[in-house]
Amino acid sequence: MEYQILDTTTVVAYVLNNAETASHFRDPLSVKAREIGDGNLNLVFILQSETFPQEALIVKQAVPYLRVVGESWPLSRERMRFEAQALMLYEQLAPGLAPKVFAYEEAMSIVVMEYLIEHQVMRQPLVARQKFPLFAEHLSTFLANVLFKTSDLYLTGLAKKDLQSRFINPHLCKIQEDFVFSNPYMESPENKHNPLITDEVSAVRQNVELKLAIANLKEKFMTQGQALIHSDLHTGSIMVNPADTRIIDPEFSFFGPMGYDIGAVMSNLMMNYMSHFAHTADAEQREAHQGYLLDTMRSLWNLFAFKFDALWVRANTGELVPELYWQFEGGEQAFARYRERYIRQILRDTFGLGACESLRRMMGLVTVWDVGSIENAEARASVERRIIRVSTRWILEHESFMSVEDALRIVTEEV
Repeated sequence: MEYQILDTTTVVAYVLNNAETASHFRDPLSVKAREIGDGNLNLVFILQSETFPQEALIVKQAVPYLRVVGESWPLSRERMRFEAQALMLYEQLAPGLAPKVFAYEEAMSIVVMEYLIEHQVMRQPLVARQKFPLFAEHLSTFLANVLFKTSDLYLTGLAKKDLQSRFINPHLCKIQEDFVFSNPYMESPENKHNPLITDEVSAVRQNVELKLAIANLKEKFMTQGQALIHSDLHTGSIMVNPADTRIIDPEFSFFGPMGYDIGAVMSNLMMNYMSHFAHTADAEQREAHQGYLLDTMRSLWNLFAFKFDALWVRANTGELVPELYWQFEGGEQAFARYRERYIRQILRDTFGLGACESLRRMMGLVTVWDVGSIENAEARASVERRIIRVSTRWILEHESFMSVEDALRIVTEEV
């Protein structure tokens, strides 16, 4: 089919004319569509039967430009291929932790997938102080399995490079390289920030040690292809309910540093923590929710590290340090030391890379709803200053971190 941008009428015809997707609806005449895309890149439609409301699908289509900017910023539609193949791989490696894909058409840049009718995007419920008790358990399982099983620790060199070749994603990598690691820290027409924090933004842009560290982290992002990373994993790309967690929107996927995905989640939880100094007036309620967020960050890292290590011990089948490499007296202890060092470096990358994500949200093109929804400019500025302080310290100090507690201590010190 020749590419055309769909709307709420043509998307219904598209789905109902496809045998794979039409079969989801018992009453085709009752199917209606609405466009719900609030992201920066794509069109997203919900197709739902008015007769049987539980029968619904999501249709996601890439448009040939950066949607947050408009047609003046052309962008490859290939990103939908990366999303479709990532979601299908997630189902193999971490079953049940991403929506199911029912159809993908490359020519139309379309993915048709499961509608998570009982879930909500995580960001706004966190602002409303909702708790998700299984989130850290589920997300740590997803991260450990996807990162380990797409790395040189598990795959042969040939298998890893073959998989990596399917995720060469230069156009969306360029967006992250510019908007996370470069533009916010210099004069750029895309930058936006609260005028009340101009002094803090200027200080960041002139902080020599900070900019040296960010440059090193950008180089790691650009060159260290450890594993398949989602590369945009934040509380706006995770859907939850109290019993279930699903990862969505992996169109930025490529092979990069493992810590980037974990760090993006950590930085978003930290930004939510700080946002409650404006969103939650009652000190007791605020402290309770902030305590929950710190516990979630702690559990997420500790569970990830435990599961990642356990996978490695059970299946050291890759070619980085094969089993035979450790076949000598004292080799078992040496392997344990190597795993400990490797995972500690992931920890350090987590908070260094993650801090670039939170820092850029305060002074770059796009903020986060947790902060952007604060209506009072001074209250928002107070939150933004806290986030800038934590992010700066995470970047400057991350190479000395020995445990997750080092990062969490900085959060509580900068309130």
